[in-house]
Amino acid sequence: MDVPSMHIAMYPWFAIGHIAPYLQLSNKLAKRGHKISIFIPKTTQSKLQHLNLFPHLITIFPINIPHVQGLPDAAETTKDLDPSLFPLLMTAMDRTEKEMETLLLQLKPNFVFFDFTYWIPNLARKLGIKSVQYWVVSLVTGAYAQSRRSQTHGEEGSNIGLRFPDKCIKLQPHEEKMFAKLKEMEFGSGIRFYDRTSFGLRSSDAVGFMSCREIEGPFADYYESLVGKPVLLSGPIMAEPSESVLEEKWADWLARFKAGSVIYCAFGSECILSHHQFQELLLGMPFLTALKPPHGFESVEAAMPEGFAERVKERGIVYGGWVQQQLILKHPSLGCFITHCGSSSLLEALLSQCQLVLLPNMLDHIITTRMVSKSLKAGVEVQRGEEDGLFTKDSVCEALRIVMDDESEVAKEIRENHTKLRSLLLSNNFENGYIDSFCQSLHKLL
Repeated sequence: MDVPSMHIAMYPWFAIGHIAPYLQLSNKLAKRGHKISIFIPKTTQSKLQHLNLFPHLITIFPINIPHVQGLPDAAETTKDLDPSLFPLLMTAMDRTEKEMETLLLQLKPNFVFFDFTYWIPNLARKLGIKSVQYWVVSLVTGAYAQSRRSQTHGEEGSNIGLRFPDKCIKLQPHEEKMFAKLKEMEFGSGIRFYDRTSFGLRSSDAVGFMSCREIEGPFADYYESLVGKPVLLSGPIMAEPSESVLEEKWADWLARFKAGSVIYCAFGSECILSHHQFQELLLGMPFLTALKPPHGFESVEAAMPEGFAERVKERGIVYGGWVQQQLILKHPSLGCFITHCGSSSLLEALLSQCQLVLLPNMLDHIITTRMVSKSLKAGVEVQRGEEDGLFTKDSVCEALRIVMDDESEVAKEIRENHTKLRSLLLSNNFENGYIDSFCQSLHKLL
């Protein structure tokens, strides 16, 4: 069923890991004739313009970052900042409320999508616009956080008698401390992170996730029962296939190894390990590793264990810059991908034919990891100390040994489950069906 053209405004959190998926969703919607207005910081606009595949339908509006005491003048996204300064960037985003009101009044969209700007729904309602809190984190993460919120507060409209649908997903003691800290953390304008997401949820017209029923169906039903409002699934948003070729230096290096033997490790554009954990990871494997330098180091080379570069020069590369991950994962020499389980990286991982080793660092990635490793059994999580949360080179090696042993029944089961998920994601009309259904659900809200 064709859906009449809609105009959707989008205001994602100022992080590349949020803006890029919003832009990818914009492309899928624009392909169906819908008009998109997306608001992103001024300088960042030029860096991401290439992701706009439908410039006649997708308009990127530059937002000026308001001055906030302590926030560096040139900072526009989380990539420009130490994590301790993220709340200041959120405060700056909150201070764009007047500018957003002017833009929305002028544009008059049907919808506005947001994630952390909790004030958007009330502003939108005042202007006769519907709002959707649209998340790039996994649905299991949203459902888990909401289940804990409902148990704690017995929030209005929540069904606190409902049991979380998956017993496998639970936190270790050090992760419980992370959860408690996140709940209380002030995240911009003196508002707790927990309250910010909760206010946005309660006042929005619907909640959206980049997810599908085939993988996270029970969590969708559970979440909808808890929040008492529509949960819209756009399906996983797959990046357009890369039209470029793999850089010669990587192609030549990978060509030296037999099929399925190379281990690739990358933790996304913003995950930074401590120096100790950086070294433990490097000591655990033969590899191609793309990591950010640890805090306090200008380069990955300076942070390496003494004599390490010389010892591994024939079998390993540690690189601190951006790499063509999509193309590297398609190379026949690749056998395993060690990922932090961020939503974009996990989707690329599932679309690859590599075995998966999961090494999450942030709370949402940890919860997603438990689903992939324990419920879907499509990868192996690196074990950490229950109290200190640290992994060792031995725990990295053990996870690699499990997935790379072709004779192991566990490795075979993981490969089979991964193959089923990959086939599902690549099946005919899977992505299109979800986007079409998502558009129909949106239209019903008007």
